[in-house]
Amino acid sequence: MNEKSISLSKNQIDQLEKQNCQCEDWNSVSVSPAFKADTIKNVTFSGKIRLGCFDKQIIFFGGVKKPSGIYNAFLHNCTIGDNVYIANVSNHIANYIIEDDCVVDHIDLLAVEGQTTFGNGIKAVVINEGGGREIPIYDNLTAQVAYIMALYRHRTKVLEILGKQIAQYAESVKSDVGLVCKGAHLSNCGTIKNVKIGEYAIIGNVKRLENGTIKSCKEAPTEIGASVVAKDFIIAEGAKISESSIVSDCFIGQAVKMTKQFSAENSVCFANCGLHHGEICSIFAGPYTVSHHKSTLLIAGLFSFFNAGSGTNESNHMYKVGSVHQGIFDRGAKMTSDGYVMYPARIGPFCVILGRHYGHPDTSDLPFSYLYEEEDKTYIVPGVNLRTVGIVRDGEKWPKRDERKCPEKSDLIIFDVLSPYTVEKIIKGLDLLLNLKPENMDTLEVVCNNLHFKTSALAKGIEYYTLAINKYLGDCLIEKLNDVKPESVSDLRNIFQPPVSNGNKWIDVAGLLTPQKCMTALLDNIEAEKFNSIESIINGLKSCHSKYAEYKWAWACEKISNLMKGQHQLSDTQKVLWIINNWLAACEKLNILIVADAKKEFGDTPRIGYGIDGDEKIRDADFDAVRGKFENNSFVLEVKHTQQQIAETAKQWIEKIKTLN
Repeated sequence: MNEKSISLSKNQIDQLEKQNCQCEDWNSVSVSPAFKADTIKNVTFSGKIRLGCFDKQIIFFGGVKKPSGIYNAFLHNCTIGDNVYIANVSNHIANYIIEDDCVVDHIDLLAVEGQTTFGNGIKAVVINEGGGREIPIYDNLTAQVAYIMALYRHRTKVLEILGKQIAQYAESVKSDVGLVCKGAHLSNCGTIKNVKIGEYAIIGNVKRLENGTIKSCKEAPTEIGASVVAKDFIIAEGAKISESSIVSDCFIGQAVKMTKQFSAENSVCFANCGLHHGEICSIFAGPYTVSHHKSTLLIAGLFSFFNAGSGTNESNHMYKVGSVHQGIFDRGAKMTSDGYVMYPARIGPFCVILGRHYGHPDTSDLPFSYLYEEEDKTYIVPGVNLRTVGIVRDGEKWPKRDERKCPEKSDLIIFDVLSPYTVEKIIKGLDLLLNLKPENMDTLEVVCNNLHFKTSALAKGIEYYTLAINKYLGDCLIEKLNDVKPESVSDLRNIFQPPVSNGNKWIDVAGLLTPQKCMTALLDNIEAEKFNSIESIINGLKSCHSKYAEYKWAWACEKISNLMKGQHQLSDTQKVLWIINNWLAACEKLNILIVADAKKEFGDTPRIGYGIDGDEKIRDADFDAVRGKFENNSFVLEVKHTQQQIAETAKQWIEKIKTLN
């Protein structure tokens, strides 16, 4: 809108009145120099009004064109930009700036009353319903900043500084005037109170929105749809909320989808979460938390890269002093249909939970395991998920399903399934299994920390964990060799000159994998007041993210060097060849196991229900027509192709290293 504005001319006032427009004082109305009164009809103005020019056609769904302008509305203390279309306002629009090219069509009420922060500063009571982990939400919140505020409560000065900075930000956006930004589209809406609406947002058929911010941009329009009710909220760019979903005291992050009567209360949900049908209460939903089914309740927990089966439920109600129990589900955990966990509990990375578990399981150092129920006991099959098709597909699908299209992706995400974070846990898990392994293999099972291990599962777990360690360390070495391309034994030795070590302890900061030392240093700098704003803290987190590859190699280099030190009888080049051969063997074995797991999907049992009106021959033909043949399956072919590439890479480096002088 042109910043310059002028008073209405007498002819313009006369024309407006002829078009059934009213105003107690036309002197309170100013307009763009290009303003024409033709498309302002049946409008009542009060308070200070400023109008742009209306000289373009607006294209609606189905190709219908209507002239921009204001029709059948009551406006109070409003600034209306150029080529806005406002029509059929049942009640009124009050105290709003509506920027250029917006549409406000068939709504009940759009108004700001008094001073409001538009949801900034509202506290979401996450992870623990009893309180103590509250996150003050604001419209630039990231998963990592939220993690610090929720999980580092013992760093009281850090929390004090962050809380103060967020409060200052909330105060800076406080206003008694709302904003509908350029290109936003509001249609068939009920009541909208004290809400800031971002550029190109699409708000349609909502029931009620109150005290919130809807961020949006042209590249990633945010969509709020049919019968949504939201109060005290922040919604980020590219989110889609619709179909009678209910939101209260929540932060909804970039590209989150929430549909089909979903209910969310006192929760924060970050990038690419998919939430449908069910309910969340007091959860920290890190990136890619998914709940698709009815009768599914996620409550009082930390989740990320999580998949909830139908009927998933957690319970924190076995308490005496309040609902204070909580659960931690490390990245990649899954719960199958009707899965249940009684809090407190901690589930390790990429574990799968089957059945109902009352014994407060802690599998944090037994990643990639299956938990199942037998006679009310929790049995664990350690490491078995490492050889499944699902774990490979998980690693491939998450980067492909990143639907964040806005220029600035706020949440920092490392997608790696095997990483220093998970492999360090595998190493701890391997030590535990070796210590638990009974001397007499006739022993049927052993029990540790209320987890039951069958002896056969212990032996398999040791095998799977050993394969995963050899594979990952080999992956890191091959990556380094491809990067450095050593031309001599000296070059080869230099690869293992110890980089600055950040220690063995790695953490998952809501999607960001980083050494704990780096996070500790960041928190120390916050306490020392070396960051003067939240933006500078976020930049510090971005630095950790950008150095992931460097930190990863430092960790892997230390592990590889320790392994090679144990091979005293070998030369330096022979030690490297030994690591590569272990890598090749581990990859080959794991890929064979994964292909065998995939083959199960083509056996006799999956064919049940196919060829409904025929014999076995017709059944197989029907199955092949729908599912295809195992030999031609794209996933199977890709795994086999990957193994061929691994074998070729290993051969090339083995030959190359043997020639080094």
